[in-house]
Amino acid sequence: MYRDYFQNRSFRFILLFLLFLLPLSLWLRNCHKDRPPAVTPGLREPIGALSGEMLDWADLPGWNRDRQQEAWPALLKNCRVMHKKPLWGRICQQAETLPAPPDQAGARRFFEENFTPYRLFSQEGRDQGFMTGYYEPLLMGSYTRDERFKYPLYGPPRDMLTVELDSLFPELKGKRVRGRLDGNRVIPYYSRAEIEVPDSPLAGQEILWVDDHAATFFLQVQGSGRVQLPDGKVIGAGYANQNGQPYVAIGKTLMDWGEVEPGKVNLFVLREWLKNHPDRAQALMNTNPSYVFFSLRENVEDGPTGSLNVPLTAERSIAIDRKAIELGSLLFVDSRYPAGDKAPLQKLVFAQDTGGAIRGDLRADFFFGTGEQAEKWAGTMKQDTHFYFLKPKPAS
Repeated sequence: MYRDYFQNRSFRFILLFLLFLLPLSLWLRNCHKDRPPAVTPGLREPIGALSGEMLDWADLPGWNRDRQQEAWPALLKNCRVMHKKPLWGRICQQAETLPAPPDQAGARRFFEENFTPYRLFSQEGRDQGFMTGYYEPLLMGSYTRDERFKYPLYGPPRDMLTVELDSLFPELKGKRVRGRLDGNRVIPYYSRAEIEVPDSPLAGQEILWVDDHAATFFLQVQGSGRVQLPDGKVIGAGYANQNGQPYVAIGKTLMDWGEVEPGKVNLFVLREWLKNHPDRAQALMNTNPSYVFFSLRENVEDGPTGSLNVPLTAERSIAIDRKAIELGSLLFVDSRYPAGDKAPLQKLVFAQDTGGAIRGDLRADFFFGTGEQAEKWAGTMKQDTHFYFLKPKPAS
């Protein structure tokens, strides 16, 4: 019977084909071991506290319209810290050893070859988040107090304690409690209402004086800014610490007071209200007990330093909630500018900062830089946004 099978031409053909296919499949399998895994659209996996759906680059909205070359300086700044991370080390070494910055085509190819895009989803399964904006305001100030410059900026207080709890409670890693000693007790540090009084407990620790009280408040909201001195020199005032009190948005307070209609709150509305209600301005600001302390810097061209401890890059840096997204992550945002024409804002960005008001899974604050246009955009930015995580690929 077996002889009959072998004498059958069809059977002999099938047998020869199988004998050829076996070594071929083994060869292909060995080749596959040396190659990075192919992108499988639709595959979802955990990404930090969130989840992500793997995409192909062609499915990333606006990717081919972005000027990835403009993100190259932000990448090199990011690598000052992220080169220590296992998956980032190779990528940063490759970027830093290029003889010259790549052109547009080269920059796009670099990111496509070294990262895989994922559509981000919240813990509840939503894929749509929310993005506001911030910027570097310009204030007028002086090193000495006089009749014009009489509103202080404080450096980190000498009596403020910072307690790290993660050594006792690992689940509180990254959490810091700030307070002060009262006898042998540690109590919460002074609130805004306790600091901004004529006989302030921080008297003598001023690092600068400015001419606009409301401007000092909004400087704390933005986290950093620039100050022009009487001789025309411009210096930077950057976030140095915070009093540990919770952040409360005064826009919500105004809505609760019935002073502003819901949906109408922005930087310019708040600024105008404070100007028109000088007798109630301090009471409104005191409803936000959070208070920020600053340090000064001479070089303002590099941009303010974010929570990642690298200078921020205009329109290429964002602030995120580090509980949801790791600092230093590379993302792509699909949103719109707040201007009247609603132009697409689809850009490669780096998570290099955090903020007291930035809380939530799919939540970000877009850094617009400095100047009038940046102020206009940042002051009115409130846009639904889709976020995409760009995961570093392992070495081939």
